[in-house]
Amino acid sequence: MPLALTSSAFAHGDEIPARFTCEGADASPPLAWSGMPAGTASLALIVDDPDAPDPAAPRQTWVHWVLYNLPPQASALAQGVRREELPPGAREGLNDWHRTGYGGPCPPIGRHRYFLKLYALDVALPELGMPDKAALERAMQGHILAQAELLGTYRKHAH
Repeated sequence: MPLALTSSAFAHGDEIPARFTCEGADASPPLAWSGMPAGTASLALIVDDPDAPDPAAPRQTWVHWVLYNLPPQASALAQGVRREELPPGAREGLNDWHRTGYGGPCPPIGRHRYFLKLYALDVALPELGMPDKAALERAMQGHILAQAELLGTYRKHAH
């Protein structure tokens, strides 16, 4: 069975409920995964938006969440998980707000796509401090056994 990433809050390709965005509680969505390949030593999660700032003219990929060294025995993250509730050994990197933790969708214009990407790695990564997405991707190079993706979309309701 291939690595799969799901959320009980929204299906792949559907709109992310407002409570997981800047228009709501800005809580991280509940996530679950299955199908980890043999030899998985850790997992990493990157949540990003390639449509920033405007889907009609994207200029950058905005990073919403960076997690690494999730233990392979973990199979889920609860809704609104805080640092102290992460599985033992899990580390947070920096998002594009220059802080750790989850930052929910808050698109300035248009409907954006949010990619939640889970990586199964054949190593537990060394302590990276608070890596950004690029630093984590460099550290993962050559160690990715499998990758799963969950896509959600969001457009602000208030104007």
